[in-house]
Amino acid sequence: MWAELICGLIIYKLIRRFLYDDDIVDVESSDTDAIFLVANRLERIYGGKVYVGLRIPDPDTGSRQNIDMVLVTNENAVVISVKNFSGFISIDKDGNWVSNSEKRHKARRHPDPVAEVKAQAAILESYLEQRGVALPEGYLSCKVILPNPKLCMIPSNFPPEVIPYDEWIKLKPGPRNMFSGWIKGAFGSGKKEMQESMHQNLNFTLSTAPMWDRLELKGNKYLLGEFVEFQGRQEDVRALRNVKRSKVGRVIIQKMSMFGLGNFST
Repeated sequence: MWAELICGLIIYKLIRRFLYDDDIVDVESSDTDAIFLVANRLERIYGGKVYVGLRIPDPDTGSRQNIDMVLVTNENAVVISVKNFSGFISIDKDGNWVSNSEKRHKARRHPDPVAEVKAQAAILESYLEQRGVALPEGYLSCKVILPNPKLCMIPSNFPPEVIPYDEWIKLKPGPRNMFSGWIKGAFGSGKKEMQESMHQNLNFTLSTAPMWDRLELKGNKYLLGEFVEFQGRQEDVRALRNVKRSKVGRVIIQKMSMFGLGNFST
């Protein structure tokens, strides 16, 4: 019996590895893991750069607007919200999204994700202008991706900005695909130099924009949050106090073992 179970598990792993993408969201994926799986897949498909976990200042509220990710390609930029909903989803008469899942006996209402991501795009565009990056009209767009395979959308006139799971899994690498409408040329002929200059400025600005700290764990697991302080041996903490936070791009945490140093997380 155990041998049959093990053989079945091995066959399942092999089929999943060769027939399905590694960056398709699993049913058990956390919300943060789903964001990174979507980001990795978009980078692989479009060959652009995805900036995850942005925290853009909102002058109207005095707080920061959390943006799941921004996809930047040579031709366009897309603000993307990832909603890892499962169960059933519909839209009520007030425009809120209503979700029902097996884990909860009571329906949950969520503010319209499309309205939210459009507001995020407007705040981001204003922030970019303040930092000297003026985007052409139509260059910045927005999408809401629903990557969870265990989600059933009840027909409720979902807007075109919503990409459900059955469309998401059809997105494949290549020069053209069913979502080529995402990538709309915003520049006319003879403006290549202006496009390249703006593209460089945009990438630099997004790479230096405020964002959540990221903790990468084993098994392609991620946590997003705000780093508070180092804890450890006093001599290590004293040394780290002299390090400028703005100059640190990556910290590797190591733990001593009987065989020497070993990386546990980054």
